[in-house]
Amino acid sequence: MSEPLRIALAGLGTVGGGVIRLLEANAGLITRRAGRPITISAISARNRGKDRGVDLSSYAWEDDMVILGERPDVDVVVELVGGADGPALALARTTFEAGKALVTANKAMIAHHGLELATKAEAAKVAFKFEAAVAGGIPVIKALKEGAAANHIDRVYGILNGTCNYILSTMEDTGRDFAAVLAEAQAKGYAESDPTFDIDGIDAAHKLAILSSIAFGTAVDFGPVAATGIRRVLAADIAQADALGYYIRLIGMAETEIDAAGQRRLFQRVHPMLVHRDHPLAHVDGATNAVVAEGNFVGRLLFQGAGAGDGPTASAVVADLIDIARGDIGAPFSIPAAELESAAPADSGHRTGKAYLRFTVADRPGVLAEITAAMRDAGVSIESLIQKSRAAIGSTESVLVAMVTHEGPESAIAEALRLLEGSSSLAAPPLVMHILED
Repeated sequence: MSEPLRIALAGLGTVGGGVIRLLEANAGLITRRAGRPITISAISARNRGKDRGVDLSSYAWEDDMVILGERPDVDVVVELVGGADGPALALARTTFEAGKALVTANKAMIAHHGLELATKAEAAKVAFKFEAAVAGGIPVIKALKEGAAANHIDRVYGILNGTCNYILSTMEDTGRDFAAVLAEAQAKGYAESDPTFDIDGIDAAHKLAILSSIAFGTAVDFGPVAATGIRRVLAADIAQADALGYYIRLIGMAETEIDAAGQRRLFQRVHPMLVHRDHPLAHVDGATNAVVAEGNFVGRLLFQGAGAGDGPTASAVVADLIDIARGDIGAPFSIPAAELESAAPADSGHRTGKAYLRFTVADRPGVLAEITAAMRDAGVSIESLIQKSRAAIGSTESVLVAMVTHEGPESAIAEALRLLEGSSSLAAPPLVMHILED
């Protein structure tokens, strides 16, 4: 039997505890598949005295987690602390500088510093793996890097945040509004006490930036990802979408395109969308994640499963450890960091498609005419239009006007909204959700 792969574990929360339990419960199976045992040498967390439901007495403890990367009895550091900067980033840098491998579930750190860390890992000739950072237990990173490696990926998109998906699908099932369902999700542990990163689309944007880099061979770049969350989605929007044959889902979408000058550009957006009920993503509900990748030879690939939780995420972490135990290093983003392209952000204005627009307006004559005139002047063709009464949206002063456009450029919709800016007829900013048909 070969020498054990010795790991250090930083962060003993839900996922960290899951990693320890998984390594203990499946030790024999993991050893056979990895070709050698995987053992824990040292651990670190913010609170040493906290009861985590696992026996930690046999592991060395470091109060300063950064020291884990320098310990001579450690081959791989597993970072499960989180945060784009701070101790997690310091630990990652120290680990690579010490010539050790890193496994992490930290999507924020990768989205912001992935190129730097990949460069350090490659210089040290050690592994940098992060399967658990995107879509929990779904092996989508491995699938893109290995199973679909021979393909040009034309587009990658999906449901990347389980909290948002739980909220939207529960609103569908119950007819309740966002605030009530969010409170329920927090009570059940599906949403954090501060859910900002989830419900404002930031968490999904981090994951999309990582998927984009792997799918398209571009340098990971979180800055240009346009993110809109689900705070403003009403039960009335969901009911109207259902009547039209759609479900509302928070979708992260990325694709590359060639502009008129022949320059490669990258489109990345997280946005609530109307998804046609015949699309496979329409029926992904609860806290489930799903990712679609479209390759030029393999066609459409769908990956679906648990996007979070101690078991699924720990499974992804340990799968990375097994790969390292087998001697798999590889380029973190599928191709060497120096060869990753810098793709300029794409302008969404020339993108074409149908859209759902919802206006909350004063209940008085002439408002509908004002809106339709703006649409006409901007060149937006309206396919269907419906007005909801005050009672239907629980208001004493406003009504809801919703419409679906015919296919057209997004720039025309932006122009229509510009023409309506400052109108006293609007009781709230308009909501735009683009439509995913196929």
